[in-house]
Amino acid sequence: MGKQGKKPALSLAKKMGISLVCGLVVGLLLLFARESLTSSGNAALWGTINNLLFQDITAAGAESAIGIFYLIGQLFIRALQLIIVPMVFTSITLAIGQISDTKTLGRISAKTLIWFLICSFFALVLACSVGDILYSAGLFNVAEVEGLAGSAGSTGSNPLNVILNMVPSNIATAFSSNTAVLAIVFLAVSLGLAMNALGEEKTATLRKLVQELNDVVVVFLNYVVNTFGPIAIFMLLARTFATYGIDYLKPALAYVLVAVVLLLLYLIVGYPLIVAIATRKNPITFLKKISNVAVFGFSTSSSAAALPLNLKTCTEDFGVDETIASFVLPLGMTINMNGTAIMQVIATLFIAGCAGYSVTLPQLIIIALLALIASAGTPAAPGAGAIVLFTILSGVGFVNEGALLAYALILAINRPIEMLVTALNVVGDAVTSICVAKSEGLLDEAKYDQQ
Repeated sequence: MGKQGKKPALSLAKKMGISLVCGLVVGLLLLFARESLTSSGNAALWGTINNLLFQDITAAGAESAIGIFYLIGQLFIRALQLIIVPMVFTSITLAIGQISDTKTLGRISAKTLIWFLICSFFALVLACSVGDILYSAGLFNVAEVEGLAGSAGSTGSNPLNVILNMVPSNIATAFSSNTAVLAIVFLAVSLGLAMNALGEEKTATLRKLVQELNDVVVVFLNYVVNTFGPIAIFMLLARTFATYGIDYLKPALAYVLVAVVLLLLYLIVGYPLIVAIATRKNPITFLKKISNVAVFGFSTSSSAAALPLNLKTCTEDFGVDETIASFVLPLGMTINMNGTAIMQVIATLFIAGCAGYSVTLPQLIIIALLALIASAGTPAAPGAGAIVLFTILSGVGFVNEGALLAYALILAINRPIEMLVTALNVVGDAVTSICVAKSEGLLDEAKYDQQ
């Protein structure tokens, strides 16, 4: 007798979806439990539960905490962050090294930047038009902000520093930091071009070394994502709701609702429309296949952590040629931040309303341009978007006491928004890779259409 066939294993996308639903349900239950315990005088009991499951064990005063959910979630994110630098460096080096025609490389680079700008333009038009209407209607005049403690946050800096920092002064420094990804991109492109100039014969050993390192990174990535991804995402989501109570959301409910609606609108409607118009492919197929990447970005709040899965999805599920995906996605992770731009525009208008500033059309255009430039310089890490927001506030002069109080509120409540922002950022990178691949005739349409 033959062996009974085993049930087919769940796909990664289904596992991610189940983790998302379970994480949201458990998180909402934990949020309800937190509010019930604290309002009934049992805050000490919640404190014990929090120390056991959710506490950030690196925070001051948490020396005796266990923080199981925090610990497992951070171990997973750190495992992904561990391979960011080698993965970006090897994948881009190989991608550039395989394009011997400099005209082709220049054309792909130009198309990539054009599609980044197209996606960002429509995101900013949506955010500015809707945000200005709601600002003019007085929706962002939130009185509760006055009760907050002020915070200066991060000091503003010239957004053009992004260009300056792209060329590192020390190669060791560039490789020792996950926040210097744009510098890694520059080094990888430079190495790839140099390998092309020398020819395959003189660089055969180096090419083999880079290829083998890339293979090792891919094996490590697949193991971490497939084995630990779903459980880690469940814990990250559940902990987010458990640690951010209702009191954080009440004072700026208008900002939260507007930001969430606009981000979801661009994610669910905007991106599929761009794909459909640019490639004439089914937008519903795109939504279904990109969902696991969106869930992953939402759960980790880190574009860098989602990059490995995004590469895997674009090449294996959408049929994007590896040379295109390996160039577009790491570059997009550093400069293509559509979700961040939307959030920063809405947050700036919210702060202007709270602080009593009037926003004219020229100022709105300046806000949009600063959001575009500043978002390109936002590190691909959790919480970075709200910190870089201070650059925009400084640029338009929204720095009075009321603005700083409202900015403090944004810092306090923005974690759930940042999760959705990251989902938009990583999906936007995938959109660009698909559009560029289609224009170059490097999109495997059979793979894209496969259900």
